[in-house]
Amino acid sequence: MTALAFDGASIVRESLGLGAEGSVWQRWEQGPLAARCLLARDGSFDPDAEAVVCIGAFDGFHVGHRALMAAAQADARLRGLPCLALTFEPDPAELFLGDRAPSRLLSCEDRAQMIVSTGVDAVVMLAFDEHLASLSPQDFVDQVLCGLVRPASLHVGSNFHFGRAGSGDEATLCELGRQRGFGVTVHPLVEHHGAPVSSTRVRTLLGQPAGLEEANGLLGRCHFLRGLVAHGRGEGTSFGFPTANVHFSTRFCLPAEGVYAGYVSMDGAAWPAAINVGAPPSFSVANTHFCEANLLGFSGDLYGSEVAVSFVSWLRASRSFDSLDELERVVMGNIDWVRTHLGTTRVEVEHDH
Repeated sequence: MTALAFDGASIVRESLGLGAEGSVWQRWEQGPLAARCLLARDGSFDPDAEAVVCIGAFDGFHVGHRALMAAAQADARLRGLPCLALTFEPDPAELFLGDRAPSRLLSCEDRAQMIVSTGVDAVVMLAFDEHLASLSPQDFVDQVLCGLVRPASLHVGSNFHFGRAGSGDEATLCELGRQRGFGVTVHPLVEHHGAPVSSTRVRTLLGQPAGLEEANGLLGRCHFLRGLVAHGRGEGTSFGFPTANVHFSTRFCLPAEGVYAGYVSMDGAAWPAAINVGAPPSFSVANTHFCEANLLGFSGDLYGSEVAVSFVSWLRASRSFDSLDELERVVMGNIDWVRTHLGTTRVEVEHDH
């Protein structure tokens, strides 16, 4: 697994996929297709030029996705061609399963930013709708893939299916590539502890107490969510630390209830924090998709701001306390852990959005 850096700036930058400067969204409409293209550097991507293409849903952009992307980029360098990543918004599972679809690990913007940070030339976010879902495998290749770009070679994972009802498989893709003059490389799934790395596996781990570290290992970075800071109970300030009460969309994958160490970041800066996920046992609230973060080294007003919360380490399970003294003693122990391991002051991150 990819080792995470231990300094705060690197942890947060890796968590958020920062580092690709000068990238910009642009609309890209070609034929019947509507897409958004995120360019990795200034300029425009020429769809009439040959390119190496990598296709996938890429939710979470875990180490398996990174290995696939690295292979595509190595191929592109050998050929002297640009490398393009093609992905979908929404994730096909959301169209097929609706409210039963699994929670997201990344928003479409963060997913594209994460991919761009690897050094690809462009990310194309293709609108996945009923029309696209109804295409046959042949029409998908002709109208979508070859309709957007001239593929010299194509890279996919071994679990990739395409076309109506997922009827296109590895053999179908290789045959269509042979007929249309581009190579296809199907990569085996990256494994960890004898099982394939997948977005489903990451979500399962995040839903388990103490599953965060393994999930972060599969991601190759710290899991994070973006949310809005709202007024909370204000109890954290009694411990001498500002408290950010952060509410998240239920569409995104929140770690299991408990207390974590991490960072809260906004506008190019981050602060170490002890983070309580979910409603405390002694506090009843309708919306439990939120966290309370005690920020170290912060002063000011975050109310109404969007922040990113990066989860670095699991500290303990949620529990009830017999007295305020016991509560204060345990909370201060959590904050001491954050102080010792993550620091006490603002971290300059830059390039956040």
